[in-house]
Amino acid sequence: MSQTFVVARVGKPHGLRGEVTVQVHTDDPAGRLVPGTSFATDPPQRGPLTLVSVRQHQGTYLLGFEGHPDRTAAEALRGTRLLVEDEAEEDDDEGWREEDLLGFAVTLTDGRPVGEVAALHVRPVQDLLEVRTTSGTLVLVPFVEELVPRIDEEERTVVVDPPPGLLELGE
Repeated sequence: MSQTFVVARVGKPHGLRGEVTVQVHTDDPAGRLVPGTSFATDPPQRGPLTLVSVRQHQGTYLLGFEGHPDRTAAEALRGTRLLVEDEAEEDDDEGWREEDLLGFAVTLTDGRPVGEVAALHVRPVQDLLEVRTTSGTLVLVPFVEELVPRIDEEERTVVVDPPPGLLELGE
């Protein structure tokens, strides 16, 4: 049985030739982001997208897609998720994917509400959980066990134990 996974999320355009930045959501970008690969998309009406170029610039992946030759066309892809069907990753239990956590309620260890999960930023050194607080501000919480001690899939909740002042940084 296969499942659909997010490989990357398109960010802002880069330059004038239709390249876009992407937030990578795979532990094998070199194996997944290969020219000629066609990706289903979310939202579906933006795809499928066929990759024509891949390069890195200052640690950020820059991708070019068939039919998107300039900055204007690239801008229309912002926020698009690149999807892949994969059977091998189905048993991967090493971490959390953004699509697993989006919309989860975020609470403090004492149960007080903080907000909800808005995104998961996968970084080479440390992932960041983006939380939209009840006041509407966005706060980044390092996604480490000390600060995110519990995630309950059934309850769809994430418990955070932030140091003093962390949740107020966005205000």
